[in-house]
Amino acid sequence: MNSVFDAVADGLADHGYAVADQFLSQHEVEAILQTGAFQSGSGAFKKAGIGNSKSLQIQEAIRGDYIQWLDKKNSPSSVLAYLDRLDELIKFLNQTLFLSLKDFEVHLTVYPAGSFYKRHLDQFKQDDHRKLSVICYLNKDWQDEQGGQLRMYLPDRSLDVLPVAGRLVIFRSDQIEHEVLQATRPRLSITGWMLDQLVSLKHL
Repeated sequence: MNSVFDAVADGLADHGYAVADQFLSQHEVEAILQTGAFQSGSGAFKKAGIGNSKSLQIQEAIRGDYIQWLDKKNSPSSVLAYLDRLDELIKFLNQTLFLSLKDFEVHLTVYPAGSFYKRHLDQFKQDDHRKLSVICYLNKDWQDEQGGQLRMYLPDRSLDVLPVAGRLVIFRSDQIEHEVLQATRPRLSITGWMLDQLVSLKHL
């Protein structure tokens, strides 16, 4: 995992983003997919909205995903393995890039077939505590023709990333606009943000 962490740090330092395959093994992905949330279907998820908790609005013309927030106290062991790895990554990035990250917030995400999320920036104007956006995909046997790419808008070009199982994408929340393109099958991920303050303080 050290080589993966090194590649993430290098990508963030040089380009403001990184794509790392096998952040989760296929076995670890399968274990997460067997958790109650994904096995229960869409009933375990809530419709995602636009804005932060103080100004949340449901706008299906902008985003069509469903989410379930995670925490370390109530998550199953397979999900905790991923959350622990994020903790390790935060410590590594703080040591190598001096980012002063303190915590993260994450949710399970399901995009039904045909849904999307239009171009946006993850950091709110009234809340700048999201520093890095981090997504790990859970889609086994994903094919190019199925769509669902994450499109990042970089200074000189756009970059499309397929949501392949185990792949981690991490980027600057305050700099890189992005969108989720439509897919022909449900698109699953664990999506979150690394913060410069504790989650417990953020929600006070």
